[in-house]
Amino acid sequence: MFFKRSKKPLINSSSTSNPLLFYLNKMLKFIKLSPSRIKDLLLIVSLSISLFLVFLHPQTPLPLAVTAPSRSPTRRHHLLFSIASSAGSFPRRSSYIRLWYTPRDTRAIAFLDQRLSSSVGPNLPPVVVSGDTRSFPYTFKSGLRSAIRVARVVKEAVDRNEKGIRWFVFGDDDTVFVVDNLVKVLSKYDHNKWYYVGSNSESYEQNLKYSFGMAFGGGGFAISYSLGKVLARVLDSCLMRYAHLYGSDSRIWSCLVELGVGLTREPGFHQVDVRGSIFGMLTAHPLSPLVSLHHLDAMDPIFPNMDRTRALERLFKAVKVDSSRILQQTVCYDHFNSLTVSVAWGYAVQIYEGYQLLPDLLSVQKTFSPWKRGARVEDHFMFNTREYPRNSCQRPLVFFLKSVASNKNVVWSNYTRHSDGKCLRPDAIKNVKEVKVVSPELDIEQMMAPRRQCCEISSSYNESMIINIKNCGVDELISMDV
Repeated sequence: MFFKRSKKPLINSSSTSNPLLFYLNKMLKFIKLSPSRIKDLLLIVSLSISLFLVFLHPQTPLPLAVTAPSRSPTRRHHLLFSIASSAGSFPRRSSYIRLWYTPRDTRAIAFLDQRLSSSVGPNLPPVVVSGDTRSFPYTFKSGLRSAIRVARVVKEAVDRNEKGIRWFVFGDDDTVFVVDNLVKVLSKYDHNKWYYVGSNSESYEQNLKYSFGMAFGGGGFAISYSLGKVLARVLDSCLMRYAHLYGSDSRIWSCLVELGVGLTREPGFHQVDVRGSIFGMLTAHPLSPLVSLHHLDAMDPIFPNMDRTRALERLFKAVKVDSSRILQQTVCYDHFNSLTVSVAWGYAVQIYEGYQLLPDLLSVQKTFSPWKRGARVEDHFMFNTREYPRNSCQRPLVFFLKSVASNKNVVWSNYTRHSDGKCLRPDAIKNVKEVKVVSPELDIEQMMAPRRQCCEISSSYNESMIINIKNCGVDELISMDV
């Protein structure tokens, strides 16, 4: 049965102004239930639903893809160094500071206990006198109250509100920094987040006594800007609670622990809690950029026949040419003459008779003595060690850095033979007087995911051996040919 149409329109003419009502009117006109009409009806319903969604429920346009603004690279001027010193030690240790501080691009401040009797030279950082700390308790027996003053250097450095700072770096006046390497290390971390970056002592006993989770202050440590601002606000209250501690670094660490922050370890910071010759440590440096060396007054000159300052100046000549590669250990083998060569770039080359396994060469030769003196002191360290032969003729042949130069990203470093007395050496090396090492400059990307590099020895040599350092092949092994 068909329904009769109404003579009076169901929808007035104004419906044409609304697309939805217009199509509804059309639908009613065609509403006859014949097969063809059913098909038309379904089409009209589908169209009506679409129009309803478009006109009555418009979709919110999809947002454009937003890319987070890229953070500009961290540079030297983003670091503020705070040097803990005193009026008594600053003049005699200023030569160490001059090794790494440059007024043009290094921002540093020396915090002293009192004013100096004479003005500071232009090649040294500005000096400020630390605030009064007499109101803070100190109960460690036989300790020095200066530990409180040095701890408050953190607060005083932050409260200066220096512009453009990303990292606060702290060290002693006998701490030598490799600034460019430190910049590269800190670039791995976001200064807007809370970071406490440093390393432990080399001495197991020192870590056991103080903490395995603490950055030792002499080796230096860095605190991100965002963390430094918070630490400065709460530090004085922490100092009241930790009167029983010995040093400044213990106080800083304790307060950071209360803030819930742990140590981010970087192996390039060196407290150097040993005495004597650190030759063994320098020739087996971790696969990481050298960042700092401390306790310079307690160590022997690192090069023979020099005083400490001149010896460090020679090392820093290599630092200025290729700071990323300094002390990086590379090992290669002379298969024809059965020799093993270990290069600590920018410092020394050692030639061993016979083949030496690479893992053995990565352990540290004990050329030094423990930090604490005494017959009952145990020489336990935080790295693998091996004995250093007392008989010089049983040691490898050593060549120390003489000069270094670069040309178009290629670096030449020359090493001269150190006298070992009247030792009998194999014919292959008995006449060798110098070693020349050719290497490409080491860039920051290689140090972000470091892989030890390979090297090749010149096929023939008499008085001069030439070593070429290169990237290892994908599946190339640093191994002896057996």
